[in-house]
Amino acid sequence: MLKRFLLGTCSLVIIGLTLDGCNSSKGEYKEVLKDPQLYHASVKKLTDIIVHDIFSPPVASRIYVYPNIAAYEVLVNQYPDYQSLAGQLNGLGEAPKPDPAKEMDLHLASIHAFLTVGKALIFSEEKMDVFRNKLYNKIQETDIPSDVFDNSIEYGETMAKHIMDWVALDNYKQSRSFPKYTVMDNPDYWKPTPPDYMEGIEPHWMKIRTLALDSCNQFVPKPPTPYDMAKNSQFYKELMEVYETGVNLSEEQTEIAKFWDCNPYVSHHKGHAMFATKKITPGGHWVGITAIATKQANSNFMQTSEAYTMVTIGLFDGFIACWDEKWRSILIRPETVINQFVDEDWVPLLQTPPFPEYTSGHSVISNAAASVLTKLYGEKFSYHDTTEMEYGLQPRNFDSFFAASEEAAISRLYGGIHYMPAITEGITQGRQVGSWVLDNVKTRKGSLSEAKKED
Repeated sequence: MLKRFLLGTCSLVIIGLTLDGCNSSKGEYKEVLKDPQLYHASVKKLTDIIVHDIFSPPVASRIYVYPNIAAYEVLVNQYPDYQSLAGQLNGLGEAPKPDPAKEMDLHLASIHAFLTVGKALIFSEEKMDVFRNKLYNKIQETDIPSDVFDNSIEYGETMAKHIMDWVALDNYKQSRSFPKYTVMDNPDYWKPTPPDYMEGIEPHWMKIRTLALDSCNQFVPKPPTPYDMAKNSQFYKELMEVYETGVNLSEEQTEIAKFWDCNPYVSHHKGHAMFATKKITPGGHWVGITAIATKQANSNFMQTSEAYTMVTIGLFDGFIACWDEKWRSILIRPETVINQFVDEDWVPLLQTPPFPEYTSGHSVISNAAASVLTKLYGEKFSYHDTTEMEYGLQPRNFDSFFAASEEAAISRLYGGIHYMPAITEGITQGRQVGSWVLDNVKTRKGSLSEAKKED
């Protein structure tokens, strides 16, 4: 059976090594293919490509969710305690069933569906091809019959097409031609920030079809604090909280801010030279936490798919709800106001992202993801978060998923890029999204507690 390995290692190499020699007894391929490490390796490859291609956080959430749904929809045909998401997710129709006359392995079919849908949503398709081809070559070196392999791939392809037909109607393609945001002179409205003064990212993301939410504006937070530069105003107090926190950061606060930065593109300017560093998105960090949790809990292949699928649904809808508010309130970032009225030389610890301030995306999506993971793995799930190690950051320990989500939220104050209301209201908005997903998307035919006893 495939050996366990840590997230961030060269997964394909290790899979290749452990697949060697697996043809010693008839049917052993089935044990190889039902090991969840195949799923983890596929998700990690998708993450690596998302980082390489520099997708924005909202777009990355879309790239994560659809491949996982495709894999999940394949697997429900083998696990009778689980049910399809057809009719539960907006616009998702009944999925094609496997042909009972054809012998196949649905774990392999699910991996193929995942990789096929993932490839269709990225830029660097050749990177996915290389991963897939090496993986499949190794699988074919086991004792898997050629017809079983071919039938599995065929069904995975059929499911991928079904999902991609659905994906095509989510309004993403149409939104690529929508007009860019035009910067307005209103003093309270968002303006591009240094060092690159990038245009606003995804001002029409609220028009993307939601998955579980009824609409993008189902959970509209209360409006942000009114812009008012009078020194006794609430807004000015919130502004100075950002500034004073930033100039008095402790070592722990600095570490927290950097750990949760998750900026997919940070530009660095040295004189006339400019270079950039690339990292995972905020959603990618929570996908990494999902990997850690499922491995620590010894989740089987189906449970692993369920966790990735439900978490990414929460992330996807969380970004839509958050972006709906961002581009309604269009609130100016602290950096712009502080530089204009308080300290022209002040620079936040973290690079300000290129979109409006309210609500905090980290706060929303972290709490949506934490809601799902808490439901699946419990309120007192302690874990060692190693997600950022490959980006040079030390791991952190958490006693629960909500403890992590709350730290992710407050990290944005430490980083100097959010006022407190964006954080507190973002937490509320994220938990509303997470609760709605859990109440309206059911993966188990029985209750989750009953299913846990049987698994």
